[in-house]
Amino acid sequence: MIYYIYHIPGKKIGVTCNLEKRVTEQQGYEPHEYEILGKYTNIDAAAEKELYYQRIHGYRVDEVPYNKLKFNNTDMNINITEQTTTFPCPVSKLKGQLMDNIGMKWETEHGELSLTPKTVKWIMDNVVTSKYNDQRCYVYNRAFARFYDNNDPYNGKTRTGGILTDFRENGVNMPKSHFDLIRKWADERGLYDKGDIKTQALKLVEEVGETCRAILKEDGPKIEDGIGDCVVVLTNLAELHGIKIEYCIDAAYNEIKNRTGKMDNGTFKKD
Repeated sequence: MIYYIYHIPGKKIGVTCNLEKRVTEQQGYEPHEYEILGKYTNIDAAAEKELYYQRIHGYRVDEVPYNKLKFNNTDMNINITEQTTTFPCPVSKLKGQLMDNIGMKWETEHGELSLTPKTVKWIMDNVVTSKYNDQRCYVYNRAFARFYDNNDPYNGKTRTGGILTDFRENGVNMPKSHFDLIRKWADERGLYDKGDIKTQALKLVEEVGETCRAILKEDGPKIEDGIGDCVVVLTNLAELHGIKIEYCIDAAYNEIKNRTGKMDNGTFKKD
């Protein structure tokens, strides 16, 4: 069996044994709309690489690796409409069926949803018995998607997955880093929806020029301001390119961390 790691640019990275059924039929993407990042005959290798590619591309990283998914043994055929996802069992039996299908994913008008221990708990807290058939129950897709976005590692608002959070204060998700604050600021102003990577690159040249002028004038406050502006622009430039600046920094550091050389006229020259 061959396991394919596929990439739908700007959307997701996943693994499947059947590209036509999983990507084309279920998700609605034709072959020219996605790319294959790798092919593996070992499920463990495929699962590990999927998580790796999700991280380096800045997408939401799956809570349950592909090789740990528990596939449906009870044939839980859910019914998906624009507004709801309906489960073919009464509420009293729902949790067991959901837990038997951890890792199951489906598409809605509000994006892809999945079963994880966290989302199962939300479903059980919000499920409604069908008024037409007490042997069926449902959740509202929009509310589920909102919970999914706000409680998974990334909130999905930006191209690389949104704002990371690591704790809540007074009921509000607190940003994990200054990079997250920058992305939140830029996203709220439409920079990622309407911005252009070429324009942002020219903006970086402008900010670097202003920083250099401040250095030549030995203007301390403007040097600090210029460096900060460059970081802001670089953060947004990376986002518009479809990758988090944190991964760019990691890649650069891994490139230089073992580099040897010497200082020459104020500049480090590698061997």
